[in-house]
This record gives sequence, C-alpha cells and structure tokens, in this order.
Amino acid sequence: MPKSNYLMYLLVSCAVLLPMQTFAGVSDVATKAAQYAKSTYQSEMLESLRQLMTFNTVAVEGLNSPDNPEHQKFKAELAKQAKSLGFDYTDYGYVVVIGLGDNKERVGMITHGDIQPFNPSKWAQSPLMLDQTSEPGKLIGRGTEDDKGPISNALYAMKSIKDLKIKLNKRIELYVYMAEESDWEPLRQHIKLHSLPQVNITLDSEYPVVTAEKGYGTISMTFPKINYTSSQSYISEFTGGFFGSQIPEDAHASIENANEELLSKIKQRAKSHQGMSYRYQWQDERLSISALGKSAHSSKPEYGVNAITHLADLLAVNHWPNNASGALVNFLNDNLGLGLYGKKFGDIAYSDDFMGPMSVQPTVLKATAKGIQLNINIRRPSGKTTKQLEGEINATLVTWQQKNQVKLEDVSNEINEPFVQTNAPQIETLLDVFSFYTNIVDAKPISIGGGTNSRLFPNAVSFGPSMPGTQYTGHSEHEFITMEQFELNLKMYTAVLIELAK
Repeated sequence: MPKSNYLMYLLVSCAVLLPMQTFAGVSDVATKAAQYAKSTYQSEMLESLRQLMTFNTVAVEGLNSPDNPEHQKFKAELAKQAKSLGFDYTDYGYVVVIGLGDNKERVGMITHGDIQPFNPSKWAQSPLMLDQTSEPGKLIGRGTEDDKGPISNALYAMKSIKDLKIKLNKRIELYVYMAEESDWEPLRQHIKLHSLPQVNITLDSEYPVVTAEKGYGTISMTFPKINYTSSQSYISEFTGGFFGSQIPEDAHASIENANEELLSKIKQRAKSHQGMSYRYQWQDERLSISALGKSAHSSKPEYGVNAITHLADLLAVNHWPNNASGALVNFLNDNLGLGLYGKKFGDIAYSDDFMGPMSVQPTVLKATAKGIQLNINIRRPSGKTTKQLEGEINATLVTWQQKNQVKLEDVSNEINEPFVQTNAPQIETLLDVFSFYTNIVDAKPISIGGGTNSRLFPNAVSFGPSMPGTQYTGHSEHEFITMEQFELNLKMYTAVLIELAK
C-alpha cells in the first residue's frame, strides 16, 4: 500500500474509532438495533400510543383500579398489543408485567398507565385522541409524555430486540402500574409479595439520569365559614385549582359592594403580572374576576403561572374582612405571595446544593361544609428533617392566626421523605447511551422535584422521557411530546435494554 494511502487509512480508522472510544458503553449491536427500531416501527409505535390514549384512565374516587371499567379496557388493549408482539403478559390487578425472555436475572422498566385529570375545553382536540395536526411535529394529548408514550416506546424497543434475536443474559420486564398518580400503597403491597428485577429504570421523568427526587408534601387547612354581611367591600368567593400536582391556571373571585375606584386600583396592579390575563364582570355592585394563568407540573412551578397566587396578589389592594374568602386571600398574600419557594412562609425556605430549593405552591382550593380548604403543595429536598419542617410550618400558622384573629380548622401536614439513589450500577451505562445519541458529552446525573416509583424498586433510577432544559408538559393542559423526541426515546431505550441485559 502506498504511504499516502496508508496514512489516509489510519486517519479514517481513527475517525471511525473515536466515537467508540468516547462512548465505550454503547456496543455496535445496540446501535444497530436502535436504528432498526426507528426505521421499522415508527408507525406501529404511533398506533400503539393512539390506542392506549383512548381510555380515560384517571383515578375515580371510591373505585379501585381493578374495578374501574376504563382501566380494565386499557389493560385489555395493552394485553392485546403485548401478546401480538410475542411477549408474556401477567395482570396482577394494579400491576401489569410484560416480559421478554426467561432468564433468572432481570432488568425492569417502570411505567404507569393511569393519567391525571384534564379540562377538555382547554385542548384543541380531545385530550384522549392523539393530536398530530394542531401543532405539526408534536404529539399532543393526555399521557403522551406521562406515561403512555413511554409504554409504547418500551414495547417496540423490546420487539426490536426480539426480532433481531439478540442473545440476552437477563429477562426484560415492563411494569405498568395503574395508580401512580393517586395511590402508591397497592404497589407497595405488590412489592412485598413478589420478587423484583435486580436493576430497574423508570421511564417517567427526565434525562440524562435522575438519582434524586424531592419529597412530595401537602400543607392543608380550612378557613371556616362564617355568616358575614357588610356595607363595605368584602370578598364573598375565592376559588381555584384543579388537582394537587398541577400549578393552577384558573382562579375566580367575587367582591361585594365593589366600586369603580376599587376596580381601577385592581387593574393598575394587574399591569405588573406577566403571563396572566383577567376578565372583569359587574352584576349590580358585585365585581367578579376570572384569572387565567398557565398550568404546569407542580414539581416545576417555574414553568407555570399560578392563577391562585396572582389573583390573591391582585386583591392585595386591601386587607380584607376575615370571612372565609377574605381570610384566605390575606393568608396567601401574607405567607406565599408570588414567590415559588416559600420565602415568606416563616422559616420554611431552604435549599440543597444538588436537589435545589423546596417549592411551596397552593394548588387546590376546595369548598367544604366547614369553609374553604387550602392545599399547598411542597417538594422538599434533603437538608431538613420532617420534624423541623413540621415545627416551622406550625409556628407560622400559629403566629398568623394570633395576629389576624383567625382560627384555622383541620390543619394537617403530609410530608414525605426525599429520595437519593447512591449505588445503582447502571448509571454509567445510561449516561453513555444518552451521550452517544445526543452528543452531550458531559452529561451528569440530576435531581428532580417530582417523585417516581424509582424509590420503591431495587437499584432504580429514572431515564427520560423528557430532555434536560425542555419544559416537562405532563400534568399541564397542553401535554405533548415531539415526534423527534418520541423516536429518540425509542432508540435510547432499545440501546439501553441491550446494554443492560446482554
């Protein structure tokens, strides 16, 4: 071989080898299988998601998932898909397991088939239909990102591996839990009675790898109903919110004995509210105000605009009489304001270097026989004990009640522990695959504000489906995943399963 040709050969060889040296954890068999998955099963995967989305798998109060007709129909469709692809399928009631292979060692993928509630009027098409036309390039609908999209990804990653007859040393199991959004206790009971895969990835969060999750919590209290009338202005109604893990985008207030001077002050204050719109309506001397913000997952309040806190701030032109609605508005302005992290709530605010600050956001106002129940969602990092947090919360409530001569009722704190995974053996493999397919070479594990079932499974960490730096749309009234991301997830899940199971 001529010397010049030999040098060119060396240069080309080095260029080819460099990616394999940089991402040593991604094998040739994994990359070829991932490409095969994308080129072969794009339309089938879309159809899988389209069918799974048609079932309204929201939890129904008082009805267990195994008895819920919509959940039953969803699982029947899931069984049909799994069996047609050649997988074994076992229905344990709340938990479905779909498997490939019969090895004793196992790799688990953890997903869920239930979804959060939705307001159909806020969607361009039905949120139970796969909308590909309203915004080209996006797959819009409830469950596309959280978590029916990842189920379809997982099914066709497994199918591609099966097609290619790739020899695996571990069985692959896809877990689909039917009450992730509402009740984790049935999953805990299932885990007590069944052995689990030794290594697990949860497809319900973000990339590149999630090794820490904040603890979910709720501060709840009721502002008591009292008979109140006055010739002065007072708030007779204040409502807002949809469900506990959503930043609310709707709120409403009614003010009795209002006048144009009061409305002028309110409108002036509204000018400083970015991302909010207000609608004002008169009926005699009653002024009604409807507020529209932007919904988001409550673990990511920075992506939303909270209609409850903004409407309360709009009404901060007065300190209101202490009937239920007035006391509630005063409380929100005194202790929460427009901040996201509880800095006005006594001494509660704190932050962890890796997990970030605790978020403190009102999410639901609920009318009860006793008055108005306020539910405040918190997402707590490591750094404080539950006992300390409870003490700080209660101290703030006691001080506020004494100062304002208001007696709150049914005060309760539910504060769950944060989760930190320290020893999962698959982390480097996941980072290698993520870096290979995204060209983000310095990828590191991250923390999230949400909570996934990772904390219940051995050696579990989250791996997608949302890219870092992009808005997570699950729990919002505009949930979607891009087609590009949907395909990328299929490739990464296919490659990861091969690397973990071969």
